[in-house]
Amino acid sequence: MKTKTASFADIRRKALLTAMMVSVAVILPQVCHLLGDQLGYGSQIGEMLLPMHLPVMLAGMLWGPWAGLFCGLVSPVASFALTGMPGAALLPFMTVELAVYGLSAGLLRRTNLPSLAQVVLTQVAGRVARAAVLAVAIYGFGFA
Repeated sequence: MKTKTASFADIRRKALLTAMMVSVAVILPQVCHLLGDQLGYGSQIGEMLLPMHLPVMLAGMLWGPWAGLFCGLVSPVASFALTGMPGAALLPFMTVELAVYGLSAGLLRRTNLPSLAQVVLTQVAGRVARAAVLAVAIYGFGFA
């Protein structure tokens, strides 16, 4: 039985596409904030759509769990470094949540579940991970 190994070109292509998704994950919330300001909604559009989550989940669904995990870990850190958002207090929680989104989307992509079920399970996994990290921060470290 012959195993399939990824070529260097294939790995490079996935890395470039994942980097592109990180860029989209940084730019999309800014576009939503600008749009919200122009329409008089402030940050409500961004808070409602959660635009940073979409490219992360898409990276996992298209290129696998490692690409999704990487995109989820790097996107909020890059956004914070470039734009100051999310705030420093939310950064660790959002980083864990997005990393789980990307990882779980990648793990579920080869299942026979309908796409909608994959998205819902991915969202549940990310929210549970965020809640767990919040619980550890509050009860384990006494953060307010």
